[in-house]
Amino acid sequence: MAWNGEKTRLPISRTAAGNVAVDSGHARLNELGYKQELKRDLSMLSNFAFSFSIISVLTGITTLYNTGLSFGGPISLVYGWLIAGVFTMFVGLSMAEICSSYPTSGGLYYWSAKLAGPKWAPFASWMTGWFNIVGQWAVTTSIDFSLAQLIQVIILLSTGGKNGGGYEAPKYVVIAFHGGILLVHAIINSLPISALSFFGQLAALWNLVGVLVLMILIPTVATERASAKFVFTHFNTDNGDGISNKVYIFVLGLLMSQYTLTGYDASAHMTEETKNADKNGPKGIISSIGISIIFGWGYLLGITFAVTNIPYLLSEDNDAGGYAIAEIFYLAFKSRFGTGVGGILCLGVVAIAIFFCGMSSVTSNSRMAYAFSRDGAMPFSSVWHKVNKQEVPINAVWLSAVISFCMALTYLGSTVAFQAMVSIATIGLYIAYALPIFFRVTLARKSFIPGPFNLGRYGVLVGWVAVLWVATISVLFSLPVAYPITSETLNYTPVAVGGLLVLTVSSWIFGARHWFRGPITNIDS
Repeated sequence: MAWNGEKTRLPISRTAAGNVAVDSGHARLNELGYKQELKRDLSMLSNFAFSFSIISVLTGITTLYNTGLSFGGPISLVYGWLIAGVFTMFVGLSMAEICSSYPTSGGLYYWSAKLAGPKWAPFASWMTGWFNIVGQWAVTTSIDFSLAQLIQVIILLSTGGKNGGGYEAPKYVVIAFHGGILLVHAIINSLPISALSFFGQLAALWNLVGVLVLMILIPTVATERASAKFVFTHFNTDNGDGISNKVYIFVLGLLMSQYTLTGYDASAHMTEETKNADKNGPKGIISSIGISIIFGWGYLLGITFAVTNIPYLLSEDNDAGGYAIAEIFYLAFKSRFGTGVGGILCLGVVAIAIFFCGMSSVTSNSRMAYAFSRDGAMPFSSVWHKVNKQEVPINAVWLSAVISFCMALTYLGSTVAFQAMVSIATIGLYIAYALPIFFRVTLARKSFIPGPFNLGRYGVLVGWVAVLWVATISVLFSLPVAYPITSETLNYTPVAVGGLLVLTVSSWIFGARHWFRGPITNIDS
């Protein structure tokens, strides 16, 4: 395929083939040089549902609420969420504009190849693709592992809590939970896309209703509630990690928000299965971010109004073993009714949301692996891009589940190593988001041809804001999170991301540059 960047007209939204209307996404895919191999059956709502389910505010906020509570407390939680949300929307808008022009399952790496120009296309595509797919695998690993940990906490509280002789599952049991969850996710993702579409919409509905119920129920049930002054003005500097600078603390507290607001590239990876994808793919990206920001903020406010004793919630000596939101739920019901069963049931609502989140993440992983292997970028590519009779990339589904399980095995050896592994989920993935946007505002500034959704004259400005935000968080989230710095307190994020960078560049220099030419068409031009 020639990456010449010349200006050509994009196909009209609906072309005619005799008297039959052709789907605009299908027509554009053919123009880009690809056959329609996956079943195009998803509506805009279904496309949105996959991204919204992966963002899953119930998952990210519940999992990392401890981080926000430790670093800044209510102010970091309430205002940090809005700051991260606004800048994430800039990233999403830029991605949506590019997605409208290039609606393929390859998503980010394909965009980079098209936007970087003929000279840099193969290298740009290689770098973006590997950061994207490894970041996605890390996301799935962290999502399903967080569900395994939450199940362990639910069992602990159900058997009496830490102070009542409750059962604390050892590491290998948590890993077994994780493996079982991934197995179920792989089985579900082996089903036809029509079934996945149903599960995706159910997941989105569960997240929406779950947030609404919990944000109202928990502070209502709690016998002690925080004041509005506490929720909107209290800044917690007592983090126990030797950090006293308020700006530094606030920045570290942002991690919770930015980790949660990831995964919306799923809408791009599902475009080859979405009707009118050049319009509905971008809508899926933007709507999933916007609705997540609104509902996430509501969830944060509701839960934080039930916070009255931050040190106790973070203490490993409480009944939930230091899992702050679990303890909040448990105490709210125990203080009101004398039993924490209601709180445990509420944790079950969150657990189901996390389950759906992981399910959708495996879906997104498999589509990326399918597209990347279709272009010959992965070892044994001919195996991973095969689709079955139901038009599902079945081998890519199981590959994604197996790799995510293997990444979690580092937890058995070292918690620090595991944290370094999953840190790629945020920084690695956002670097993959930023690369095509960077090429859009630099090398392709004049040659980029927008699709039906575009930002007009503001496209370049929005793109630069997005790129600078990713560059900023990449630095901020690589800073030390505790002092003094030791092997146990060192932030290994730059080591993990740097390691991925070295491996990706090395594989390019010593091998891929001789044979990888970027996306390969599989249809006659």
